[in-house]
Amino acid sequence: MKIVSDSNNLVEQILISKPEWFSEVMKNADKHRLQILYTQIDRDENNRPSFTSHHYRTNATDYFYPASTVKMPAAFLALEKLNNLNTEGLNKFTPLRIDSAFSSQSRVTADSTSENGLPSIAHYIKKIFLVSDNDAFNRLFEFLGQQYLNETLWRKGFENTKIIRRLESGMSPEENRATNPFTFYDGETIIYEQPPAKNERIYKIEMRDVRQGKGYIRSGELVEEPIDFSNSNYISIENLQGILKAIIFPEAVPEQQRFNLSEDDYRFLYQYMSMLPRESTYPAYSDTSKYYDSYVKYFLFGDNREPIPNRIKIFNKVGQAYGYLIDCAYIIDFENKVEFLLSAVIQVNENQIYNDNVYEYNEIGIPFLANLGRVIYEYERKRERKHLPDLSKFKWNTD
Repeated sequence: MKIVSDSNNLVEQILISKPEWFSEVMKNADKHRLQILYTQIDRDENNRPSFTSHHYRTNATDYFYPASTVKMPAAFLALEKLNNLNTEGLNKFTPLRIDSAFSSQSRVTADSTSENGLPSIAHYIKKIFLVSDNDAFNRLFEFLGQQYLNETLWRKGFENTKIIRRLESGMSPEENRATNPFTFYDGETIIYEQPPAKNERIYKIEMRDVRQGKGYIRSGELVEEPIDFSNSNYISIENLQGILKAIIFPEAVPEQQRFNLSEDDYRFLYQYMSMLPRESTYPAYSDTSKYYDSYVKYFLFGDNREPIPNRIKIFNKVGQAYGYLIDCAYIIDFENKVEFLLSAVIQVNENQIYNDNVYEYNEIGIPFLANLGRVIYEYERKRERKHLPDLSKFKWNTD
């Protein structure tokens, strides 16, 4: 692979070097709404990182449906909110109950997948990163509330973001503005109570291409008009990677962008963001035919079900819906001292009908992202760096 490393179009040059992998998608990049953000990381003699980002077709004004990637900032903010509440006995492992106070809301008192049979913020976060559980995200959305979730992210500088609805809930915009009451407790002792809330402000996504396609399926019938995502969610590729970078490298981002997390919070996130489903006991995902290693790891390994080598860890969040595939990842190889940030979105919806479950995920989308991860990884393996990274802070044991 011969690449001009100082090219302003480095990602494009890398893609061109493998036409058998990328040329068809590149020829139809507009149709596929393709965006890629690759960030190189260089260390100094004290292991401090510096970053060089390379963009391919990134544009924060081009709408794409972010699917499950919105779960990542919700997980980080839920931990931060617990810390900001600063209440004795309240932490990510504290058992909780969720009540209902508005139409379509549901209660939660137990969780059979947790070790003690009770729900907690920590357990929801585990399920989000291990298998991208939708209900777990919805519960964090309810804990945070629509207004708090968005305005906190905006204050951190992630302004190209709107997370305004639960996933797969069928709730109306008004119902998504309302969130449930929470009770955190220890045995018979109530530690913290959060009343129900409703966002009186109305958030909508106002972007030029927020209406997409030729039609969509609703209640089993084809509606022959574009689908409207204006009451849905959005987060730009740059904001997604920026949020991930703030967790992986908190010391290297502006103070405004950092999350108020403890050292234990960071260790917890590093473990479960990179853990494979088979490595988890609570919750348990023992059926490897369903929850294979690359179930939520698209880059490098997404197009096969072989075990991921132990030397490679991927700290990421993927999304898949309406023909969109997204991955936002920090990828490291302990043995070869490789590290990089990579984020991408591709849409594979040939018939431009939404919600019909006819998408080219396995034929086009997943292979593209897996190969993208491979070609960037190989470029990184050969890239000269003055100082190799010390990656020891990202090691964890399954004990």
